[in-house]
Amino acid sequence: MSKIRNFRWSVESEPHKKRTKEIISQYPEIRELIGKNPYTFLVIVLGVSIQLGLAWFLRDKSWWLILALAYFVGAFACHTLFVCIHECAHNLLFKRRSFNTLAGILANLPLVFPSAVSFQKYHLKHHSYQGVEELDGDMPYHWEARLISNSAFGKAIWLLFYPIFQMLRPARLKEISLLDRWTIVNMIVQFTFMGFFIYFLGARSTVFLTASFFFSVGLHPLGARWIQEHFLTHGDQETKSYYGVLNTVNLNVGYHNEHHDFPSVPWNKLPRIKKIANSYYDTLGYHTSYTLLLFKFLLDSKLSVYSRMARANRGNREALSETPSISKTEVKKAGAVE
Repeated sequence: MSKIRNFRWSVESEPHKKRTKEIISQYPEIRELIGKNPYTFLVIVLGVSIQLGLAWFLRDKSWWLILALAYFVGAFACHTLFVCIHECAHNLLFKRRSFNTLAGILANLPLVFPSAVSFQKYHLKHHSYQGVEELDGDMPYHWEARLISNSAFGKAIWLLFYPIFQMLRPARLKEISLLDRWTIVNMIVQFTFMGFFIYFLGARSTVFLTASFFFSVGLHPLGARWIQEHFLTHGDQETKSYYGVLNTVNLNVGYHNEHHDFPSVPWNKLPRIKKIANSYYDTLGYHTSYTLLLFKFLLDSKLSVYSRMARANRGNREALSETPSISKTEVKKAGAVE
C-alpha cells in the first residue's frame, strides 16, 4: 500500500455553515435550543474535586495503582474537564465572557499545563476556518504527518504524545496573537497551582495528574475522539459524530456534526438537534465505538495523519485577529454563532 503524502484538498469553504442554514430553514424550532447551561460549572467543580481527591489519596501509594487509576478514572475526569473548557470557549455557561474564561481556567487546574484560554482562541478559528492551515490549530503540520507516516507504531507514538504535537501547532498560526492578557493570567494561575501542588503532594500525585492528562487525549480509547471528529474515515466527509455510551461521561461531545452546525447550543441539548433534524444526520457517516475506531486508526494502513481535508477557501472572509462577531438577529436567522 503506497503512503499518503499529502492532505486531501477541497476548493470549497468549510461545510457546516451551508448545512446550518438549510436545517434552520426546515426546522426553525432548533433556534429555541440556543442558550447557556450554568450547571456545567458544577461538572467542573466535580471533575476538579475528583482529580484532586485522587491525587491526595495516591500521594504515597504504589506506582501500579497510580497508573491504573490514571488510565481508568483520571483520564475520564480529565477528558470531561476538557469538554467543559470547550463549553467555556463557546461561552455556553454564563452570559459574561469573562465568567466563562474564569470557569475554563478553573477546569484547567488538574490538566497540568495552561491551555484553557489558548484553546478558546484557536478553537473558535477552527469553527470558522476548518481545514485552513494558517488558522485551524486542529490541522496537523505537514512534517508531523510525514514523521508519523501510516505505520501502526508511528500512529501509536503520535497518539501517546498528542498533547505535545498540539502544543506546537500555535507557532504555525501567525495570524492569531499568541499571548494576551487572559493567556498570561491562565499561565500564572496554572504555574502557581502546580508549584503548590508539587510542593505539598509530591511526585506520585504529580505523575497521577500528568498521566491522567496524557491518557485523556492520547493513547486511550478517549484519544480516538480526535480521529472521530475530522479524520477522513468515511470518504470525503470531513466531520463525523460519535453516538456511543461514552457520550454519557463526555457531555455529548461525540455529537460533533451537530455541534459544528450549531455551536451556540450547549452540550445537554445536542441530542435534541439530531432528533429534530435526523433526516440530515442519519445520512452522514458516524462512529459508535471509540475502542474499535482506535484500533482501526492504528492498524489500517489507509489511514494516516494525512487523512484530513485541507483548504485555502476562507468563505469570503478576511483573516482576522479577533473572532468574527455575529449579532443575535443573525443567530436567529442562521442558528449558529461562535
